[in-house]
Amino acid sequence: MMGRILAFDYGMKRTGVAATDPLQMIASPLQTVDTAVLHLWLADYLQKEVVDALIVGMPSRLSGEATHATQPVIEFIEKLKAVYPHIPVYTIDERLTSREAKNSLILGGQRKSKRQDKKLLDSVSATLILQTYLQQIS
Repeated sequence: MMGRILAFDYGMKRTGVAATDPLQMIASPLQTVDTAVLHLWLADYLQKEVVDALIVGMPSRLSGEATHATQPVIEFIEKLKAVYPHIPVYTIDERLTSREAKNSLILGGQRKSKRQDKKLLDSVSATLILQTYLQQIS
C-alpha cells in the first residue's frame, strides 16, 4: 500500500500544506496551518494517514543565494528528520512559486479578494512544490 506525499510551503506565520492522493499521482492543496502548531498538526495527520515522504520548499533568491527565510526552513527540515527519521525528507527549489500560485488563481478565474488570500496562496504554493517533486520522480 502506498502512502501519501506531503509538501510544505513553510513560513514564519503559516505554512501551506499539500498532499498527494494515495496513488501519488495528483497533488492537491490540503490546508494552511499556523506554523506555531505545525508539528502538532503533522503528528495528528500521521496518526490518520500513511505518509511516504515529506517535501519542503527551499527558498532562495533568483541568484541561488539564501534568503532570510532559508535558515528557518533548514531548522524545520532538521526537526522533521529528527522527529520522523523513518520518513524521507526532500527539498524542492521554491523560487517563484508564490508568483505561479497567484497566476494559477488568476487563470482559474478567482476574484481579486481570493487571489489576495495569503492562506490560499500558501496552500497553492505547497501544491506547486509537490507537483514539481512528482514531475521530477516520474
